[in-house]
Parts: sequence; C-alpha cells; structure tokens
Amino acid sequence: MIPILALMAALQTSVTPPPPRPLLDGHMPFAVGESLGYSAKLGILRLGRASIRVTGIDTLRGHEAYRFRYQLEAGNMFFKVNDILQSWTRVSDLASLRFRQDHDENGKTWLKIYDIFPDSGFFRLNDESPEPTVEAPLDDAAFLFFVRSIPLEVGETYSFGRYFRREKNPLVIRVLKREKMKLPDGSEVMCLVLNPVIDQRGMFSKRAEATLWLTDDARRIPVQIKSRYPFGKVTLRLEEMRLAGEP
Repeated sequence: MIPILALMAALQTSVTPPPPRPLLDGHMPFAVGESLGYSAKLGILRLGRASIRVTGIDTLRGHEAYRFRYQLEAGNMFFKVNDILQSWTRVSDLASLRFRQDHDENGKTWLKIYDIFPDSGFFRLNDESPEPTVEAPLDDAAFLFFVRSIPLEVGETYSFGRYFRREKNPLVIRVLKREKMKLPDGSEVMCLVLNPVIDQRGMFSKRAEATLWLTDDARRIPVQIKSRYPFGKVTLRLEEMRLAGEP
C-alpha cells in the first residue's frame, strides 16, 4: 500500500473529540436514489465490480431508517466472492437498527443478521443471546456514511466509541492529506485522503491498511477505496455515479 505508516504514527498524538453536528447543518450529503458503481482491481487485474447505494427509507420498530446496500462481486479461476452488506440506520442520527451480512465465498455461504436496539442498549445476532451495545451505535456498512456526514480536517485524527460491538471500539479516522482525483465524467476534484479503522476484519480493519478518498465538497463522494486482503491489495475505483435527483 502507499507509505502511510509514517503518517499514521505522526498523527497518533492528535485525537479530536467527535464533532457535534453533521456536515451540512443537519442535511446529509447523500439521499435516497444515490448509486455508485466501482471497478474492483488487484493491481492491474480486474477482479469484478462493487456498488454502494442508498436504496430507500424504511420504518423499522417505529423509526424512519435509511437502508444502505453494498455489494462486491469479484474473483478469478481460483477465488470467487459475492458479499452483500445492508444497514438500516435511524435518519435522525445514523444509529444502526439492523445490520445484515450475506456472504458467498467459493460457494460457501453464511448469513448474519444483527438486530440492534440503541435505546435499550443491546444487540442480538440471529437468535443468539443479547449482547451490550453503545449509545448511537454504528455497524460496518453505516460507518462509511457516518464518515461522509462529519467535518474533517487534514492532519487530524478522530476517535469515536460508536461501533455497535462495544469491546471493539474505538472507530478511528485519520485525515492524511488532500489529493486531486478524476470523477467518471472526467472532471477533477480535490479529495480528502483518509485512513479509517474499524474492527479487526473487513475492508476497514486495522490490518487492511485501508485508504479512502472522499470528495472535499458538500457531496463527500467516495471516489476510491484501497484495502489489503490476504490475496493482495484491492482497489475500488468509482466508474459510475448517480446522485439523488439525477436521471
């Protein structure tokens, strides 16, 4: 991956408390109908595609909730994966209410459904016993949308105790620099380059050494994500985008 370890070490000492309000004075930089499509590459080898979508607003246990959906379809002759993550989060504060993981790796499938009860302080995986959670919890899929919704400054490190599995906190976001990137329409835009860390597994785990490029404007579009997997470094690069309200 790009040489971010030295930058990460330098930024460790700067920990900023959570910002009190969303980025745009109560208005989120995303809305129902947003659809982002990505190529998935291992080096120069195209592995497949990925998508990130805001698919709707549902009512869940009396709360209005965004429904976010991620999908990664990738593989080669030796390895195939089809991952779908869905998250239902309260519109008011992005607190997670339900998190669903559908995983298919080389034909081996599993399904995990977490029902999360922020007001009661617990979550439940499938039909297992309840476990404690935090106030205003975030799941893995909601995390990216939360990052898009908060003020971020270059050189700062932000730490949040909001991951829904309490023992795996904190969530950490390091803002490394600004960098110019191209959007699918050919226009260039400045981006914030982040190192987000959540849990010990997945795209944003500590060992993944993930890097995320967000447009440094009111839209906060994820333009590129790089993450290390056991089989190599995977790059998701934005190829198609439809923002809410666009045809």
